[in-house]
Amino acid sequence: MRYIFLVLSKLLIVGVIGAQQITLTDNAVVSVLTVGPGNSLNDAFGHNAFRIKDNSIGIDVTYGYGEYDFDAPNFYLKFARGKLNYLISRHNYSDFYNHYAYYNRTVKEQILNFNQNEKQALFEYLENNYKPENRRYLYDFFYDNCATRIRDISQKVTNTKIEFKSPEDFTEKTFRDLIYEHVDKNTWGSFGIDLALGSIIDQNASPNEYMFLPKYIYSFFGNTDYNGTTSLVKTSKTLIQKKPEVSTSNFLLSPLFILSLLSLLIIYITYKDYKSNTRNKILDTAIFVLTSVVGIVIFLLWFATDHSATANNYNLLWAFPLNLILVKQIINTKMKSWVKGYLKFLIIMLSLMTLHWLIGVQVFAIGLIPILIALLIRYTYLVKSF
Repeated sequence: MRYIFLVLSKLLIVGVIGAQQITLTDNAVVSVLTVGPGNSLNDAFGHNAFRIKDNSIGIDVTYGYGEYDFDAPNFYLKFARGKLNYLISRHNYSDFYNHYAYYNRTVKEQILNFNQNEKQALFEYLENNYKPENRRYLYDFFYDNCATRIRDISQKVTNTKIEFKSPEDFTEKTFRDLIYEHVDKNTWGSFGIDLALGSIIDQNASPNEYMFLPKYIYSFFGNTDYNGTTSLVKTSKTLIQKKPEVSTSNFLLSPLFILSLLSLLIIYITYKDYKSNTRNKILDTAIFVLTSVVGIVIFLLWFATDHSATANNYNLLWAFPLNLILVKQIINTKMKSWVKGYLKFLIIMLSLMTLHWLIGVQVFAIGLIPILIALLIRYTYLVKSF
């Protein structure tokens, strides 16, 4: 009964936080939690949260900025358009711990060297932010997410500005390179990212911008002085260490393998057409419909959404939205003369895309390599078949 009473007491205290002004005691500890990557794409980059612990008044809660607002109207449409609000969440630390232990995620803790006033300021800031009218914020994967909020709030609540220092092993990388640290290039998740995000993420990230990833919150915080003389982090420890898991990756299901098979099919059909002096209308119709549809989606992500990272996407050089205009010509026995010029234009576009890749304007999905080769062969054959 005594144990039940203590548990209920803690839950009651957590439940009434914010309903009244609570002053932390000298025993209060504030820390940053860094959660390692999970096994799915949506948790592949990890997570960060604040922890406020004060045993004297029975508080041990976490605050994170990575919760979806599923109650938002038109949730999926807003997500696609880059207008989706995320939420600050508040959880009892034991629930936080048990959740990530269950899903076998590494959790590290860095206790911050804040003075009493700064601890109180952080606690009050988070509680005010957790109020229903303040809880939502417009999420941006690179510039305003669960990690960058930890960095920015830490700077807001301190008396002096925190000047983050780069770790000793810091090397300059692009945003896309940083993504590749968490998502293997030859996965469907990486393929989708490389297809949707434009050349804007192929620019070098500044040291401060590295902290859009939770693991860099951990490394930068651990290497930063505070108030000129004191380390920002007082102590660090690993709360949960991920247990080794058997890899479930299968090359036979990867984009490079699947799209290579598809490309070989296109090349084989093209070879058969060449030998028989014919043209497979089903194949050509499928090519121009699919490339057009993909191009339209990329075009809309660029011009019709608020996503900052989908701009300047040169995947449009191979997935051209206007390819649909060829479908009517393709199904005819004899195509009009302008089609030949259009096909030459598509070949030039493929060449430009290759040039963009080689000189580093934009890095494209490696799974596209066999597709680009197949398209070049098919377009060349169609030009010569006139």
